[in-house]
Amino acid sequence: MDEESIFIVLKLQTKRTNMNVSVEYLGEKKFKANTTKSSYILDCKEITPVEYFATGIIGCTGIDLVMMAEKDGYEVSHYKVNAEIERTASVPMKFTSMHITYDFEGAFESIKAKRYILSSLESYCTTINTIRDTVKISYSIIHNGEKIADKELLSSTYIEQDDGFGGACCS
Repeated sequence: MDEESIFIVLKLQTKRTNMNVSVEYLGEKKFKANTTKSSYILDCKEITPVEYFATGIIGCTGIDLVMMAEKDGYEVSHYKVNAEIERTASVPMKFTSMHITYDFEGAFESIKAKRYILSSLESYCTTINTIRDTVKISYSIIHNGEKIADKELLSSTYIEQDDGFGGACCS
């Protein structure tokens, strides 16, 4: 591959998309949130921005499972995603760990169910992949009433792991 071809490949891999969002203060701790597709009201007396952020994270990974299953011709039912989040005690009270539990039914094998979840966590979910370098992320999966993964750690989170080379390749 010549130098120009390598540049074109690298340029394609680093293509970025922009997102435009805004908020307008309405008074009484309410904001109108605007996206390019829609708008909604953030009522900070009811749900804090951090709670919106957290539900956005699990909503992102949640929709991935549904979309992947539908693409394969399957339907997901009785679906619930839950997250337990630990935060630091001092301001800015950052997330330190997140455990996500997926509970759903579908007429597909458990190995496929786990593959859908891992595809979301490791590749497709923008929000998870934005925080995964600084937040310890683990997950459990309950598929058709059977626990098929229990508190498994996402292998590429920020936790130091022995690479077998004394850290030479990853330091």
